[in-house]
Amino acid sequence: MITFAAIVPHPPMLLPKVGKDNVKKAKVTVAAMKTIEQDLYLSHPDTIVVVSPHGPVMPDAFMINLAANYSAGFKDFGDFETVKTWTADFMLIDRIQRNARKETPLVLGSEENLDYGAGIPLVLLTEHLPKVTVIPVVTSGLDLKAHYDFGKLLKDELMASNKRVAVVASADLSHTLTKDAPAGFAKEGAELDKTIQDLLTTKNAAGLIGTDTKLREAAHECGLRPILTLLGTLDGVNYDPKIISYEFPFGVGYLVSNLVLS
Repeated sequence: MITFAAIVPHPPMLLPKVGKDNVKKAKVTVAAMKTIEQDLYLSHPDTIVVVSPHGPVMPDAFMINLAANYSAGFKDFGDFETVKTWTADFMLIDRIQRNARKETPLVLGSEENLDYGAGIPLVLLTEHLPKVTVIPVVTSGLDLKAHYDFGKLLKDELMASNKRVAVVASADLSHTLTKDAPAGFAKEGAELDKTIQDLLTTKNAAGLIGTDTKLREAAHECGLRPILTLLGTLDGVNYDPKIISYEFPFGVGYLVSNLVLS
């Protein structure tokens, strides 16, 4: 059953050995991530499903990574020390792939090294969960509705499981919020991030699915697909979306939200 759901960002700058002194600029997000870590711990998860928009994204299929062990390292970001490992929830992955494949394009990967979209949230959120197992899900190039529908398929299997499952959407919002942002400045960035937060807090999944494509492209977001996958897993479930923090110290929108289940 699903016992926890959250949206978190994935900036490498949150890692102390990457961000160094710049971590202070994201202190609101750092504090919010510690709150999420505590809330996740108190939910006593057996398994974490982490939905990432990075990694081997396929244009027309979702991917679940299945390896004996997963590892996250951040040498590409100048951190040669931080390495963490997890094990897979083999049985639940097998159930998902056998049943979901009947209704949606889904492939299994076998990459032990997790992409940073999955690795950063897991490093920050599992420090006190040494025995938790992991299911890494990668979004696709399919449209937003397909991601919501895929989330609904995941929900069927997660709710039927006797495991306590946490679902985490790894999602950065707009990349155009300041002139120093990775994609440069675009006024659409702030507009999109406000729209996402407004629709999220009013539980308007249909509104998120219908987000204007041109607005999304101008804002250079990478969060709506993971967010809608997460919301699909909560279809028909009572929850109270709590936005813990939102800031953009490096020109990218960082949203931290606990979708409190009731």
